[in-house]
Amino acid sequence: MKTRNRILPLLLLAGTVATMTFAGCKKKDMSMKMNNPHNIKGVISYKRSFGDLNQKHLDIAQTLGIPPIADRQEAEGMTAQLRFIGNNELYAVDSLTHSIPYLTPGAATLLDTLGSNFLDSLAAKGLNPNRIIVTSVLRTRHDVKRLRRRNTNASANSSHCYGTTFDVSWKRFEKVEDPDGRPMQDVSADTLKLVLAEVLRDLRQADKCYVKYELKQGCFHITSRMKE
Repeated sequence: MKTRNRILPLLLLAGTVATMTFAGCKKKDMSMKMNNPHNIKGVISYKRSFGDLNQKHLDIAQTLGIPPIADRQEAEGMTAQLRFIGNNELYAVDSLTHSIPYLTPGAATLLDTLGSNFLDSLAAKGLNPNRIIVTSVLRTRHDVKRLRRRNTNASANSSHCYGTTFDVSWKRFEKVEDPDGRPMQDVSADTLKLVLAEVLRDLRQADKCYVKYELKQGCFHITSRMKE
């Protein structure tokens, strides 16, 4: 893969270390850790590996998700059916403009697993920790109406309307800083994308989710197949 061959030599940087802990991973020395990555393969093709069509996402969303809701106020009252998601040690939530931060329990569990597995994989490959960034979550009817004013091609019946679906950026990640303020070596977004693709491929092959690679939006469109 040309991208990987171009990136990996740039990451062979050495330095000193300090200790930090993040969920799902063993305690490791991370500050200025040597980014000496190994065993990063990515996937052969993003489009072929993550080509689950929108109808497949919609079908499972309608089966496992909630009925479409009117607005955020309605979501806040559905405590038994929806879980609020916010910034935490496993992932970051972007400034949402056309969705609200709620998911079904199964989708929220999948997101936790994705974030944890991604951090674990980075540690195993000798790379400093970065969090994934969630860019879109549950869309209410109000959100869809506003989105369609901006983008007439936006679907009025997206899997995002059922609480089972979230988007994760493959362009942007959130670097985990050392708690003592020591400088951390950067990991390129291209390398992080390769690792994220490996983690998503494994979850998809385990029948935990459907995944669609969105080139224009710069994200992986992910729908949970998990009830809890």
